[in-house]
Amino acid sequence: MNFRRLQYFVKIVDIGSLTQAADVLHVAQPALSQQLATLESEVRQQLLLRTKRGVTPTEAGKVLYRHAQLILRQCAQAQADMNAAGRALSGSVSVGLAPGTAAAGLALPLLRAVRIRHPDVVLYLNETYGMTLSELVMSGRMDLAVLYGGRTPVHGLSFQALLSEPLYLVGPDSLGPAPGVTPVRLIADMDLYLPRPYNVVRKMVDDACAGLGVAPRVLAEIESASTLKSVIAEGLGATILPESMAREVAATCPAWISRLVEPEIQAPLALCQSDHLPLSEPAQAVRDILLELVGDLPGNVLGDHAYKP
Repeated sequence: MNFRRLQYFVKIVDIGSLTQAADVLHVAQPALSQQLATLESEVRQQLLLRTKRGVTPTEAGKVLYRHAQLILRQCAQAQADMNAAGRALSGSVSVGLAPGTAAAGLALPLLRAVRIRHPDVVLYLNETYGMTLSELVMSGRMDLAVLYGGRTPVHGLSFQALLSEPLYLVGPDSLGPAPGVTPVRLIADMDLYLPRPYNVVRKMVDDACAGLGVAPRVLAEIESASTLKSVIAEGLGATILPESMAREVAATCPAWISRLVEPEIQAPLALCQSDHLPLSEPAQAVRDILLELVGDLPGNVLGDHAYKP
């Protein structure tokens, strides 16, 4: 399979038009069409569907597109690693940090540490929800992600346990005095604002309630930290968060936190990366720093990996 044809194919799919792709690639359209026809002949599959609006990949084309992205990315990494051999590490590294977790607190320490150790490495930090981050890692579009989960095997991904945080009920002062602890069965009588059911924290809450034969009363599903803070500040109801985020929310408005018990629910934070795509040297260096920083957090399961600048 010709490497350049793969590059052409990926660009055509990205743009969705043979004519526009030819302009971007500085290749005559008939020549580009011939390259595509040769590629389809090599793989013995139709890869693109021509429509009045442009081109879209067939199911076989979608499969090849995913693999081609990974192949091109690995080749680019290999070239970058060879160019950097014997020199200071340089290049881009993408790291996902799930919001509303202890991971979010790693952003500034990570930036500082990478700037000190590897000033030529450019970090791209993405704070979005866990499922999206894991999909980005799986597709090869992100190097690493720190997110809740990792206890269930996922094809294409590997997880390293980092720490565990207890879940807390967060309520406005208007609901009454702060209870020291709250049995899970009692949240069935509360107005709750929780994330969508696919969220790891929501799944753990739902499972704990199901084990007791009750169900959480969810008034709205919210995955925005700022909106949750506003909900609590307005006294509209309560939410459930990992300890680090719960303390952050309670510090911004008149609110209290109460640890959930009977049963206690622990949210596992994990480092996620591809189980088949090797990390570039800069990404490996950033991964090592991440593990050192996590070693300073309470509840970590890594041992003594304190970062020393």
